[in-house]
Amino acid sequence: MTNEQIIENAKQELLAQGILKPTGRILTARLDDGSEIQMPEAEEMHTYKAWKSRGYYVRKGEKAIARLSIWKHVAKTETIPMQDGTIKEIDASRMFLQSAFFFSRSQVERIA
Repeated sequence: MTNEQIIENAKQELLAQGILKPTGRILTARLDDGSEIQMPEAEEMHTYKAWKSRGYYVRKGEKAIARLSIWKHVAKTETIPMQDGTIKEIDASRMFLQSAFFFSRSQVERIA
């Protein structure tokens, strides 16, 4: 599953539990068998860092509404000395699951 799918599934679960509010818009999702379902769209939720990059701050005292394991990519190259004296660079990038805390739109304010 991609991060987008992980987060969207969590948003729908939080919406069903009443933790997130609906936006009033309807999403249409296509299932694996080709059929489509419609569901309400949940309000935005992002990590602290993502809200900050969008120009918002999480209000003091707010607790995360969700803790999700999402994929993190680490770009890395390794240099290997070859027998002929040259140096070969190889891609040593990797992906791993990392726990992240998410906050909803109702927990943030625009940075003045």
